[in-house]
Amino acid sequence: MRMPEHLQRLIEPVVAGLGYELVGIEFDARAKVLRVYIDHADGIVLDDCSRVSYQISGVLDVEDPIPGQYQLEISSPGLDRPLFTLAHFERFLGRMVRLQTVRPLAAQRRFKGRIASVREGIIELEDENGLHAIPFDWIDKARLIPEFDH
Repeated sequence: MRMPEHLQRLIEPVVAGLGYELVGIEFDARAKVLRVYIDHADGIVLDDCSRVSYQISGVLDVEDPIPGQYQLEISSPGLDRPLFTLAHFERFLGRMVRLQTVRPLAAQRRFKGRIASVREGIIELEDENGLHAIPFDWIDKARLIPEFDH
């Protein structure tokens, strides 16, 4: 699940300039929704999303990187945080994740397991069947699975 590079180049400086981390960008062409995930050490509240939305809207109106009408959504990553980069997988080493690949790997496209390692562009997921070595470039979508201590 790659962030569209041309959108990242436009949006990331705006988000960083406001003091937030750009977690990721998704564009759903079918639904015509541009979703921007932001984070901050103190968490994200509605006012943060509004502030970022206002600033990004201005840049997108001027640059017009997406043809036609679309809806802009600004969101916190939430508990089931999407993972967009290798650094995200490294940051959440040991955590449970659900991911989908763009093509089958050992006749399987959907995986659920614990991130065991991240090396040289390969994500190793551990589940009840052992280790699965998944090339990062093959990952279509990935999200953390919230875990709660009892």
